[in-house]
Amino acid sequence: MTDVFFRSATDVAALMRAGRLSARELAEMALDRIEAINPAVNAVVETCRSAALDAGAAADRAVARGEPVGPLHGVPMTIKEAFPVAGMRSTWGSPLFAGHVADRDAEVVRRLRQAGTVLLGTTNVPPMLADVAQTANELYGRTLNPWDPTRTPGGSTGGGAASVAAGLAYLEYGSDLAGSIRIPAAFCGVYGLKPSAGTVPLSGFQPPGPPLGASDMAHLSAVGPLARSAGDLRMALRATGGPEEPDAVAYTWRLAPPRHTWLADFRVGVVLDHDGAAVTGEVGRALSDAVDDLARAGATIVAGWPDGVDPIGQAESFGFEVAQFFAFHGGDTTFATLPQVVEQHDRRMAARAAWRRYFAEVDVFLCPATFTTAFPHPGIPYGERVHHELAFWMAFASLAGLPAVSAPIGRTSGGLPIGAQIIGPPHEDDTPITFAELATEVLGGFTAPPVAG
Repeated sequence: MTDVFFRSATDVAALMRAGRLSARELAEMALDRIEAINPAVNAVVETCRSAALDAGAAADRAVARGEPVGPLHGVPMTIKEAFPVAGMRSTWGSPLFAGHVADRDAEVVRRLRQAGTVLLGTTNVPPMLADVAQTANELYGRTLNPWDPTRTPGGSTGGGAASVAAGLAYLEYGSDLAGSIRIPAAFCGVYGLKPSAGTVPLSGFQPPGPPLGASDMAHLSAVGPLARSAGDLRMALRATGGPEEPDAVAYTWRLAPPRHTWLADFRVGVVLDHDGAAVTGEVGRALSDAVDDLARAGATIVAGWPDGVDPIGQAESFGFEVAQFFAFHGGDTTFATLPQVVEQHDRRMAARAAWRRYFAEVDVFLCPATFTTAFPHPGIPYGERVHHELAFWMAFASLAGLPAVSAPIGRTSGGLPIGAQIIGPPHEDDTPITFAELATEVLGGFTAPPVAG
């Protein structure tokens, strides 16, 4: 039965809609699998067995009655512990909130339930989500990489990436400010999407406490799915994207179609290395081989940075924007003067304009997801250099609010996953998703890790 746990979410939803697979039985098997496999990775920190089995049974009854069902009907999934789920703990990995139990669902959780998913439990995070390199905290301990337990799964959605990779869930929903979806996806060999800014509502996604007021910093932070196939990212995004009330009264949202449906039709911008975060030899070779394979498949390769994109300058601007983000959310408000804020705003808008001009001619931009593969767990927090170099490759999509897919493209000689980042035009998320999906024909895709059994 192991094979069923590595089917795509789209496939198992279709089987359940057709009455060929029981949602309750699958939920029970998935929960049993978590009990058996999770101790080897410590990805899932809390389960809701009774609620999950009840949801699965309700899904089966809906099919039996011929009722309309959602696109992810009966699909077992996990979700990052930072998302409030009614009746479950949401501590953000901090002892300060150890006893906090959410009294309502975040908007994303509500939409995922509406789409038919069966929530199995929540996944581990670093304290206050403040680490892209590792996932460990005093409450739940350390999450291990399913490819090598001596190595990190990344952060801050490290628990979610490990859960999906190990076959504990078909989908995960995470968050990405400075690469917290894309880095763990690359380290664990799965797919992860940071959607275009503003596509998926952030309502309810906050530390425990009084509801936060609205903030225009939403251009920087995004929430999005992780999965074992690019197609599942598309399905999850369709289920969760779009405005909330009262904006939904005025306008609706739909996922724009991809620019192309054949790999050979894509124009692919490519940058494989930079001194600001130089890639390791094995990562560089894998990226170079991937580009060669794409070219042989007929894709047009456009080498070099876009005109008007200063990589170091945009990385520095991204660092400023992250500091400003935290200032808007209770952090240090004295880190910059008003003239500096205005200057950085202008630089961000210039970056957005440069990328928009570039995507008028090029369809996707391929670059490293991370400069290295997953590295060994530390005894102390990682140094600034590692954090800086991980954030460097995340900066460009985040600064300009662009959609970006982290996709597995191969493994090192030692068996560790290597990921590429595929950045797309603003509000055309299905273009990088479809490119990643088509690229599996020549690059391969997800492979189950050793811990999967």
